[in-house]
Amino acid sequence: RQNGQEVITVTQEWEDKDTIVHTVQSVCEAKSFRPLQHQFWWKQRGGEVNVDLVANTLAQQGQAITEADTAKAKKRMWAAFKSAEGQFYFNWHLDMEVFPLLPYAEGRTFLVPFYDPGTSSPFQTVAYTVTGSGKLAGYNGQEVDCWLLTHQTPGNKEVFWVSKKNQEVLQLVQELPNDVKRYKVKMSFSL
Repeated sequence: RQNGQEVITVTQEWEDKDTIVHTVQSVCEAKSFRPLQHQFWWKQRGGEVNVDLVANTLAQQGQAITEADTAKAKKRMWAAFKSAEGQFYFNWHLDMEVFPLLPYAEGRTFLVPFYDPGTSSPFQTVAYTVTGSGKLAGYNGQEVDCWLLTHQTPGNKEVFWVSKKNQEVLQLVQELPNDVKRYKVKMSFSL
């Protein structure tokens, strides 16, 4: 609970080889998954960004970012922040947490309102289409029947493998320019 409201907190650590390169803590309203707060750090960029969507504030390295800022990067962050004001959206940084909420069917296209808080990417409605089905190899030779949820823009193609059984996002395969591929894979564990 936060301020008397039920919330969901998602914490992420991204690694490259054996180094943490990105950390995130996102707080969302439990009922609607509406973003309330978002805090992140990137190793390459340095400094922490804090976004409080309830108080309507944006800060980098503890310094408030406002309309008065003149640095280009801060102006872009501020413009993106203001583009989301008054809109209902999901936190784009939590796409893999949002996708299990969708009602899948072959050929269905979802127009998802997204904003990635604290970045220079403005609010936008993004199309994701169920482009087919596939079998994903799981543990012990087990095959998992999945929906293939695809998003594509010039130079970028993302295919999310979503379990038909429980709607979990099990894998993302992203194709980028210069034959670069990026993967996100759901790791399982047992207690």
